[in-house]
Amino acid sequence: MNAEAQTLDRESTYCESRFRCYRRATRVVRVGDIGVGGDHPIRIQSMTTSDTRDVAATVAEATALAEAGCEIIRVTAPNVTAARCLREIRRQLRQRKINNPLVADIHFLPAAAMEAVEHVEKVRVNPGNYADRKKFAVREYSDSQYNGELERLHEAFSPIVLRCRELGRSMRVGTNHGSLSDRIMNRYGDTPLGMVESALEFLRIAESHGFRDIILSMKASNPKVMIQAYRLLVHRMEKEDMHYPLHLGVTEAGDGEDGRIKSAIGIGSLLADGLGDTIRVSLTEDSVYEIPVARALADKTMELWRSAPSPPRSRVTDSVDPFAFNRRAITPLSLGVDCTIASDRPPRVIARLPRLPEADALRREVEAANTALADTPVEGVEFATDGTVSAAETEKSLAALSGKVPAVVLPVPRDADPAALESMNLPDDLAVVLHRSFRSGEAELLERVLELTRTRGFHLAAEIHPAALPAFGDLLRNAPADRLLFTLSAPVEGCHAVGSYRFLAEMLRAQALSAPIWIQNTPAFRTGTSTTFLDRLIDASILTGSLLCDGIGDLVSLETEDDLVRGTRLGYNVLQGAGARITRTEFVACPSCGRTLFNLQETTRRIREKTGHLKGVKIAVMGCIVNGPGEMADADFGYVGGAPGKVNLYVGKECVRYHVPEEQADQRLIDLIREHGKWIDPSPQGEPDTSG
Repeated sequence: MNAEAQTLDRESTYCESRFRCYRRATRVVRVGDIGVGGDHPIRIQSMTTSDTRDVAATVAEATALAEAGCEIIRVTAPNVTAARCLREIRRQLRQRKINNPLVADIHFLPAAAMEAVEHVEKVRVNPGNYADRKKFAVREYSDSQYNGELERLHEAFSPIVLRCRELGRSMRVGTNHGSLSDRIMNRYGDTPLGMVESALEFLRIAESHGFRDIILSMKASNPKVMIQAYRLLVHRMEKEDMHYPLHLGVTEAGDGEDGRIKSAIGIGSLLADGLGDTIRVSLTEDSVYEIPVARALADKTMELWRSAPSPPRSRVTDSVDPFAFNRRAITPLSLGVDCTIASDRPPRVIARLPRLPEADALRREVEAANTALADTPVEGVEFATDGTVSAAETEKSLAALSGKVPAVVLPVPRDADPAALESMNLPDDLAVVLHRSFRSGEAELLERVLELTRTRGFHLAAEIHPAALPAFGDLLRNAPADRLLFTLSAPVEGCHAVGSYRFLAEMLRAQALSAPIWIQNTPAFRTGTSTTFLDRLIDASILTGSLLCDGIGDLVSLETEDDLVRGTRLGYNVLQGAGARITRTEFVACPSCGRTLFNLQETTRRIREKTGHLKGVKIAVMGCIVNGPGEMADADFGYVGGAPGKVNLYVGKECVRYHVPEEQADQRLIDLIREHGKWIDPSPQGEPDTSG
């Protein structure tokens, strides 16, 4: 970290630095022949979706995963019969020269775990339902009763621990937000703290037997919850001198672009902080499609870790509470009609035009984009200009956008004279934001531009190196507070992408400046050399999503996209993935596995087609009851496999329709949504008809 950033020097509680990417030091855990943690690369995992008892199908799927680059393959073992099949699955894979280690996924049945451990290299247990039953029972536990529960847990969990130690197997203690036990729920609530305590209970039992070949995970469908839980876990382990590797994943992330965005936000945020040793991207798709996403995340992170210099002598952090979400308080700012920037308003989306067409063409392009985008309109347009566009042409462009968008961002080249802006005609119904960078020693220039915000009604997006902010402090504090925002278009030297904006937010706080922050996703913030849409999506999700989950960010722009519609849509999708702005139906959908009681991909697609127009409604599609009711805690409605051919329908955590025949379940779900006043008939074009 350069000298100026040392002003942020305080002890961190979960990572070496929130500004540079230093890998967390862990013990090495062997999973078969593969090392996890330490100096080993980030390992890629996935899971088979076939019925484990169908040995041929499971072997075929595991083979495809191995060929796609999956290093560790997980197979569900929901009962003893399925667990016995792991022996033959492993034998056939080894016959095919596929030596990838296998992981048995265990829920509910210790007997299945005791059988599976004989045949695989690793066993995953879920603390929330291993020897527990989740009934959502409300009960006050006395200390003696709680300790009695822990003794019962010790007795139930010890046999698998001792057998793993005897056979040289490893274990993942995998906590899921959606399946915390009633014991944990009643004492700690449905919280990241509850998730951590659930894992630590099992970890302490294992350590009491001298068993430490353990990897930990803290999965949730909500990236904010998942991020906070992992951070808190590391914080608690540091206090107890524990250094176990971490398996990262956002469970029930969904499919398509949404699933990739959510996964990149949760996994990428933690990897940027140096946390994580093995990852799985959980998509409601064929499992082979998870591998390229996971590989891209791992490669980007390994590049950051390799390029990081030696850690500073003392840890570096900022004032953000990493264990609880609190949005940064800002001074409200109005960017035109119905486009207020404030702490209690959702972040706004700005789209960048890679070129500036003539006025009539510009108007038509924006009108067409707004038609295509429907409920997610262009809220601000940033002109791309190298300074060759004349003032007259700029005025025509501004006039063409009058009434079409709330705001226009007008870059001011470094060699431009601010005096040229003084006589510019500005439409009354269009906010014009000047975007200008200022270096140390340019206080006089900044003062001239700020004067334009007072006299002509411009806004200013100031780009200033965070370390240089103190030199401009008095000038900025005396500027019109409702006309000013801050941004960066490239990483700050000594910081990674996310860390650059964290540094900016911290230095603004130190200078008592509460102006909004505009997160620009420019090519300069990208990691690696690949320019595929997947890589651009991952970079945008990590930068914007990480900051939003920290409570930082009031405007966003996706400037790696050269299309107005695509850039705007991706911006809204990232906001939705981070839970910062819900503009359409939110789906929570688990990945398929051998426990799923219906065709999850087909069902999710079908329900999305029928309910995807319900703006702001959250629907969970879960294949079984393992995590279903818990992960649906903040969903409005749930569609959960209850038995073969039967579906249970939920409102929140409450099951209100049991064993609905699968062929009737879609309509019964719609009826349920209608009963609760959240149904809107789709318009003929597929958009909600709100005329009534």
